[in-house]
Amino acid sequence: MRPFRIEIPQADLDDLHRRLAATRWPSEMPDVGWERGVPLGYLRELTDYWRTTYDWRAAEEQLNRFPQFVTEIDGVNVHFLHVRSPEPAALPLILTHGWPGSVAEFLDVIGPLTDPGAHGGDPADAFHLVIPSIPGYGLSGPTGRTGWDVPRVARAWATLMRRLGYGRYVAQGGDWGSPISLQLGLADPGHVAGVHVNMLVTFPPEDFTGPADLDDADRARLEHAGEFAQDGLGWQRIQSTRPQTLSYALTDSPVGQLAWIVEKFREWTDSGKAPEDAVNRDRLLTNVMIYWLTATAGSSAQLYYESARLSLDFARTWGGPWPLTVPVGVAVFPADATRPIRAFAERAVPTITRWTEFDRGGHFAAMEQPGLLVGDVRAFSRTLR
Repeated sequence: MRPFRIEIPQADLDDLHRRLAATRWPSEMPDVGWERGVPLGYLRELTDYWRTTYDWRAAEEQLNRFPQFVTEIDGVNVHFLHVRSPEPAALPLILTHGWPGSVAEFLDVIGPLTDPGAHGGDPADAFHLVIPSIPGYGLSGPTGRTGWDVPRVARAWATLMRRLGYGRYVAQGGDWGSPISLQLGLADPGHVAGVHVNMLVTFPPEDFTGPADLDDADRARLEHAGEFAQDGLGWQRIQSTRPQTLSYALTDSPVGQLAWIVEKFREWTDSGKAPEDAVNRDRLLTNVMIYWLTATAGSSAQLYYESARLSLDFARTWGGPWPLTVPVGVAVFPADATRPIRAFAERAVPTITRWTEFDRGGHFAAMEQPGLLVGDVRAFSRTLR
């Protein structure tokens, strides 16, 4: 394991600013808002802020406050933060991001999770944190190899935790971090004490007879799932079928990369008129910067392509069934793009022991509602200590 610090050359930042200043802007249909994608006026203003006001060096310094390492697993580099708690009896916890996320998602939860006593909590709830970048994503860099699907990432995480000397640990994640964490519970049940997810995709079981079996709230969730499947999966269809073609535009144009990501922060969060209603603007741009500076738009999309090959039904990669033997906790945030139905979830994941419904928050829970997420992870994990 090699210690790692983020040290982006100034030439890379200068190149970014030149590209932003020279952006070739498209036209736009009048008065359509966000209906057809990111509005031109919004993106021009955000791009100007990115070029003239946003401070990458401040973000870099914040990330570098935490110990970081790189290790080779199964032929690829894996970057990770490893933040040990001052509490000797802390429980190891591996946090996994998704797309279009990064390790920067977790900056606001690191302190409360590792040192709860210093953040108004009980020291008995402390965790040692391992926060890896998924192979192909961000600071892990491109894999350069095919075959990196969800089960392979999960096996890599089991190897990582073993190398760090953790014989018993909890896995947590949202977006891709959800199936990766669940798969880790399958791959390493002798060492995974439990799995907590803040996103869970559910599907009707084979014996489902129709919406009449559901209450009003669950019927609304089922209806939302159908609408999302029709209108909200364009990015997934492209990334799971033609990731290389997409990569040329996103790797060459920072504004293209920004638009591709910021759209999801608008659609999947508890936002109003703009993503910044839910997520801090600078933190959002730090997340975009990690993709841009590492040129991993295309390599991160490969996880969709690889995992789609697990099944003819790509969605089942997310929805199970999950024949787990370890306890599972589910935190449901109402503005998430996917809104699970508990009756379906308990058929797909028979070991659910905790189910929490929140009244605010969305897909990027660690960024939007860090306090709620921390509290739920603590409560779930108390039963595992």
